[in-house]
Amino acid sequence: MNVLVINSGSSSLKYQLYNMTDESVLAKGLVERIGMDSSILTHKPTGKPDVTEVSEILEHNTAIRKVLACLTDSEHGVISSIDEINAVGHRVVHGGEFFKESALVNGDAKSKIRQLFDLAPLHNPAAVMGITATEINMPGVPQAVIFDTAFHQTMPEKAYMYAIPRVLYNKYKVRRYGAHGTSHDFVSKAAAEYLDRPLEDLKIITCHIGNGASVTAVQGGVSIDTSMGMTPLEGLMMGTRSGDLDPAIVPYVMNKEELSVGEVNSMLNKHSGLLAISGVSSDMRDIIDGAEKGEPNSTLAFEMYEYRLRKYIGSYAAAMNGVDIIVFTAGVGENASLLREKVLNNLTFLGIELDAEANKVRSGDPRRISTADSKVQVLVVPTNEELVIARDTYRLVQGVNG
Repeated sequence: MNVLVINSGSSSLKYQLYNMTDESVLAKGLVERIGMDSSILTHKPTGKPDVTEVSEILEHNTAIRKVLACLTDSEHGVISSIDEINAVGHRVVHGGEFFKESALVNGDAKSKIRQLFDLAPLHNPAAVMGITATEINMPGVPQAVIFDTAFHQTMPEKAYMYAIPRVLYNKYKVRRYGAHGTSHDFVSKAAAEYLDRPLEDLKIITCHIGNGASVTAVQGGVSIDTSMGMTPLEGLMMGTRSGDLDPAIVPYVMNKEELSVGEVNSMLNKHSGLLAISGVSSDMRDIIDGAEKGEPNSTLAFEMYEYRLRKYIGSYAAAMNGVDIIVFTAGVGENASLLREKVLNNLTFLGIELDAEANKVRSGDPRRISTADSKVQVLVVPTNEELVIARDTYRLVQGVNG
C-alpha cells in the first residue's frame, strides 16, 4: 500500500508518499505561497534530482493537482498512476474532545473538525481545505485524519482543567489540550524500544523543542500532562510565542497601549519569545551565536529559554514521582547540544550524568547522551510525525478493508 501524507497550511502544503511495505519514502515536497501568482513547488523524488516549479497556485485544489502531477510524471515521478495511491493521511492540529484517536474521514468527522475552527483558527480550516482538495482530485480514495491533540486525551481531569468557572468548560470546552502529540507518542515509544525496556513500566519526559515547543509527561505509555494548553501559546518560551505569563498582563497592556484583541494575540504569538527578548531572531542558532559573542540580549534569551525548559522537566519529574528517561527531539532538541548541556548539568539532583562527548555528536539516529551509570537515561530521538500519520492511516484503512 502507498500512503500519501499531507500537512496542509493556510498558504502551504507539505507532502510525503510512503510505501508501507517497508515504510520507505518514495517522494516528498512542499508547495509554498498558495494564493499567489509566484507559488513555489519543490518536489524531491527519492533517487532522482529535485524539481522546483514556480507558477500560479491560487488554492489548495490546484496545489494537490500539481503534487499529483509531479508524483506521476514520466521523468521525475515515482508512480505511474494516481491509482497507485491507496490512502491519504492528513495532519490536523486540533481534535478537541471529539477525537481521542485518529479517524477515517467522513461527513461526521469533517463536521466536527469545522466545529473546532475557533480552537485552531490557523490550522483546522487549512486541514479541511486539504481534505476537500483531495476529495476533488482523488475521488473514492480513503482518507484519515491524525490529530496533534489526540495523544493527550489520556490526561486526567486534574491536569487538563483550568481553575476558572466550570461553566466555561461546560459551554465552550475551555481546557488543556496540548499539541505535538504525534511527536511525543513517536519518540516515547522509540526511546523504550532503543533501551529495550517495556514502555508500560517507564516514566518518560519528552521534550519537543522547535520553533514551537512542548514538554510531555508520559507514564506507562500515555500522556498524563503536557505544557501546551487550550492553544499552543501556553507553556515553554518559544521562538515567537511568550509561553506562560500572568493573565493580568493582557488587559493591563491592552489598556496602556490601546491594543485590540487581535493585536495582543499577535503580540503574544508572533512577536514574543526568543525574538522579543533577543531583539535579533527567533532562531536558536542565531541566539546561541549571539550569546557566544557576548551579546547581552541573546544571552538573556538563551538563559530564560533554558531555565523555563528545565523547570518543566523538574515539575514533570515531580508529577510522576520520578523519571526514567528524558528525550530531546525536534529541530532545537535534536541539534542544540549547548542547550541540552546547560539543561542537564542543572538537573544533576535527579541523578543525571551527561556524557559530554556523546552530546556533541550529531546523528540522524536515536542515541544516548547520558553515561551508562546515569540514574536517568537521556536520549536524542529524531521525530517522525509523518511516519506516525502514515502508519495510522494504513492501520485504519486496513481495518476497513479487512
